[in-house]
Amino acid sequence: MIEVLAGLLVLAGAGFTLIAAIGILRYPDLLTRMHASTKAGTLGSILVLAAMALVLGTMPVVAKTIATVLFLLLTAPIAAHMIGRAYVRTEKTPAHDTTRD
Repeated sequence: MIEVLAGLLVLAGAGFTLIAAIGILRYPDLLTRMHASTKAGTLGSILVLAAMALVLGTMPVVAKTIATVLFLLLTAPIAAHMIGRAYVRTEKTPAHDTTRD
């Protein structure tokens, strides 16, 4: 039963990572690409890590998985914010269909 649940988590994680990759390829400018890669990529990584922790199940693996998930959740939004901020400060114009606040 645990292997089935872990398999579903890996498939879901791979699906979200695939969505992130497609978003990077299809979106027109950096800001929208960054949004796709940050949100879906982070969720995909977390699901794959959760599957690994579920299958292995030892305390050191679970602790490292929790630490890695927390690291991803703390650093991905900050990195995306800083990249977006640098992009806006260079005064590049976004794609024609991207609205700006």
